[in-house]
Amino acid sequence: MSPHDWDGATYDRISGPIYDNSLTVLERLELCGDETVLDAGCGSGRITEALLERLPRGHVIGVDGSPAMIEAASRRVGTRAQLIVCDLCELDLGGPVLDAVLSTAVFHWIADHGRLFARLRANMRPGGRLVAQCGGEGNVPELMAATATVSAAEPFAGFLEGFCPWNYQSPRATERRLLSAGFEQVRTSLAVAPHPYDDLAQWLGSNALSAHLLRLPEELRDGYVEAVLDALGPDPQTTYIRLNIDAVAG
Repeated sequence: MSPHDWDGATYDRISGPIYDNSLTVLERLELCGDETVLDAGCGSGRITEALLERLPRGHVIGVDGSPAMIEAASRRVGTRAQLIVCDLCELDLGGPVLDAVLSTAVFHWIADHGRLFARLRANMRPGGRLVAQCGGEGNVPELMAATATVSAAEPFAGFLEGFCPWNYQSPRATERRLLSAGFEQVRTSLAVAPHPYDDLAQWLGSNALSAHLLRLPEELRDGYVEAVLDALGPDPQTTYIRLNIDAVAG
């Protein structure tokens, strides 16, 4: 699901605010307790664990493209869930085995949403529900501007100029892609959400700028985070716009 690996242990430690928001997404998914559910982009397994509590007779599959995240998830949930390192755009569970897919704060890291939705639908039973939330159109404009400015300046330009790892889509474009992938009863909308961090600098270094940092030599990484913080100004603001997705596999 991700073009790069993550620091799973650090993410788990600082992800309390994003976990709290993810629980509101989980609340939208009605479950009987015996379903097979995919946590698409399971990260360090915090929502995977919450799903397990909702599925006492069911089965949870957690998929993430980062081996470090899957390792962190394994420490949290052990063998109670099936954990797989896999790009979500290549997911193949051997047939339509899923009753539902849940995803939080993941899809905006994936460049090809058409391919993503097609692979999810191929693994879902007819009538299965997709409930997701990710960064949407207009998300973090302040951070987008700051990273563009800093990435175009030396000594970072040779590594980062023009680079943007985020894919923030509109509700209408997302609806079209879902319908094309075989979903129906599609509902998409944007909503403002609280920022998902307690410490902005730490969040930038371990999450938001993780793809940028991997393109930089190690000796430039701390300086890049500091430069982005400076570009955000003395009272940094980050406007979080979430794209909510609800659909049914046709």
